[in-house]
Amino acid sequence: MPSPFIYVKYVTMEGPLMPTLSRLLARASSEVLEDEVNLLLLRNLVSGRCVSVNLSALSKATGRHRITVRNEVTELLEQKVVNPPVCPFMGLYREYPLLVVVRADLPDEKRVNDWVAQDRHIFAAYWSRHAEYNMILLIYQKDVLAYQLWRESLTEEHKIPPREARLPSYSLYVSNQLMIKYEPNAAIGLMEAEINRSGKLEINGVTLDRAHFEILKLLVTGGVFKLNENFLSRELRIHRKTVMKRVDQLLGQGWILKPVCRFPDLLCPPNYVVAYSMAEIRKARERVMLAFQNDPHVSMALRVSIGGYNLLLMSAHPDISEHMEWEQSLSKRFPSSIGRVDVTYLSPRTKILIDQQKVSLGIIEEKLAQARGRRMRKTAS
Repeated sequence: MPSPFIYVKYVTMEGPLMPTLSRLLARASSEVLEDEVNLLLLRNLVSGRCVSVNLSALSKATGRHRITVRNEVTELLEQKVVNPPVCPFMGLYREYPLLVVVRADLPDEKRVNDWVAQDRHIFAAYWSRHAEYNMILLIYQKDVLAYQLWRESLTEEHKIPPREARLPSYSLYVSNQLMIKYEPNAAIGLMEAEINRSGKLEINGVTLDRAHFEILKLLVTGGVFKLNENFLSRELRIHRKTVMKRVDQLLGQGWILKPVCRFPDLLCPPNYVVAYSMAEIRKARERVMLAFQNDPHVSMALRVSIGGYNLLLMSAHPDISEHMEWEQSLSKRFPSSIGRVDVTYLSPRTKILIDQQKVSLGIIEEKLAQARGRRMRKTAS
């Protein structure tokens, strides 16, 4: 059976055509995460351990020599323009359907930074001054009760300072089931527009011409990767065809997506800033949301109902001035439709380094421990 990852043309499930998460995960059988072999397979796919760039497919797609392609891919990875390929774990949103956006007042010290980097519920964190707060965190949890118990454990285990030594945090609760767009690499469209204007693009010290950019574009949109089936067969001790059958099942049920390379900051390319916005859409709501779904600035959008705001946006911009121009263009395009907007700018330079797959792999490891426990109890009985 040929690898499902080797395609020259790739259509991602992410982006404006992504089905709603509720529809996507409705296909997912909970039994998948109870099977030890499936979990071991997921760990390898989601960590990227068995996924690599298919240089032959990339060479064919770009019409460039394989050695040239290899050197340019290596440069993009070494200069941290993109991360190595992984299979995104969409099961994250089934296991943790609650997104909590937290503004906190915490000291910039090793204890706090270590906690943020290691806690398996923290998806992203930035040092960001907003009123009396100096940090913003994106946290995934199963429900409000789980979040509250987790939150109380932090001071009890001395992971953060006690309440009397800081201001109380402020939390917003958002349902991942109301996500209308999730396209972390959407800003590749902005980069393409820039290279079409100027003929080149510099990012993290790498100067990209049009040909080099095409390689980057294929890496972040997918279709030029391969799966090490023989490694998985040995690792899982099952036949190679069985491996591929299980991979097809995980893809078909929406537990994972086909491999892509992510930007190191996930929601924006290097040298860009992320604008975290809470917006009020007063009228023409469907038209405005469709515009955001098709806009390369917007990497994530969720419907909310918080203090008059009904839309949460994460968007990527070359700089703050460009974001302001973008906002003005939207106001002209949709007069009287967009009301209040509360914006916080988040820079990759102030982001606390977190393994992008940490939360997903944390879920898989927890499920794997449960599966092994059931096996051991069954054996003992």
